[in-house]
Amino acid sequence: MATKIFVNLPVKDLNKSITKLGFTFNAKFTNEAATCMIINKNIFAMLLIEKRFRDFTKKEIADATKLQKY
Repeated sequence: MATKIFVNLPVKDLNKSITKLGFTFNAKFTNEAATCMIINKNIFAMLLIEKRFRDFTKKEIADATKLQKY
């Protein structure tokens, strides 16, 4: 049996994220707050607007624009 990987990722603008990435999305798991991006048959990324992502954690969501570059 293959292992499946599901990753939850916060996004600021769901519609912009969907159109810019070029992946296929599962309509069954898509609404105004989230979508399921299909990376391959065993790997999926849930793109969640930040408000919905906060339902999963109390920690601060990182701002990638402020991360230190190496």
